[in-house]
Amino acid sequence: MIQVHELTKYYGPTLAISRLTFEVAKGEIVGFLGPNAAGKTTTLKILAGFFPPTSGTARINGFDCVAASLPARRSLGYLPENVSLYRDLSVLQFLRFAAQAKGVEPKKETAEIERVIADCGLKEVQHTLTASLSKGFRQRLGLAQALLGRPPLLILDEPTIGLDPSQIVEIRQLIKDLAGDHTVILSTHILPEVSQLCRRVIIINRGQIVASDTPENLSRQLGQGTRVLLTVNGPENQVRQVLLSTPGVTDVLSPENGRYLVETTGDADLRPRLARLVIENHWDLLELQTQEFTLEEVFLNLVTEEEARIS
Repeated sequence: MIQVHELTKYYGPTLAISRLTFEVAKGEIVGFLGPNAAGKTTTLKILAGFFPPTSGTARINGFDCVAASLPARRSLGYLPENVSLYRDLSVLQFLRFAAQAKGVEPKKETAEIERVIADCGLKEVQHTLTASLSKGFRQRLGLAQALLGRPPLLILDEPTIGLDPSQIVEIRQLIKDLAGDHTVILSTHILPEVSQLCRRVIIINRGQIVASDTPENLSRQLGQGTRVLLTVNGPENQVRQVLLSTPGVTDVLSPENGRYLVETTGDADLRPRLARLVIENHWDLLELQTQEFTLEEVFLNLVTEEEARIS
């Protein structure tokens, strides 16, 4: 669905992205992550046809984003971080305008507008002027216009920003339901959102890709060992000292409500040994499980490593 090869963009003398190369398969939901000014928005705008790259190529659905810009853009729906709306149009009028601009067949126009209004929860405000919409409803409207025409590719930049918790759940479920029929590139600062929605993540920093894999594989690559979470009913100082004295344990993070995060080295599973130690000391073992590194930890580790390498 998307093929990016050696993509580079300069703004005058400033290098924004450098020789990016990646692919996104049909039906994938891919998280596109990076700190501020990493080059995310530049990459997404090149894919969306806002401007050409300085060098390199980007293809959508087989169409070159520069040489065949129009058919490439017809293959995608784009939700920018800041949704631009015509303030003197109602929600319904705006979606009708967007449908006509995107070339939706006239005989399908009404049904298509009704579909995205229902999917994005806009029915109660469909006759409201866009100037009067809350941030949450503006965001929903931006997503609705992106969905018009059922484009095979969706580029979503911060799709849940400004939404309340119940709306976030609804939009996340909608994005999940798009998988398979649509390819989705999701750019967001809410990393737990990526963990919930994306099968693969691409992390970019200083205009270059620093990682591309599943969240699970990135978590495993980050850790040199494993982490075990225990909940123990026992004297905290004694429990911590016993855990720290266990061969293979490198650290025990400060307990909270009897919960201990034990960091270990190597691939050996220390859970049986840790369980025996707790029982031998006549303490109650209430919980014992391995814990992967979070995507936030992976992200910060990779970005920090890259900063240190360049410095």
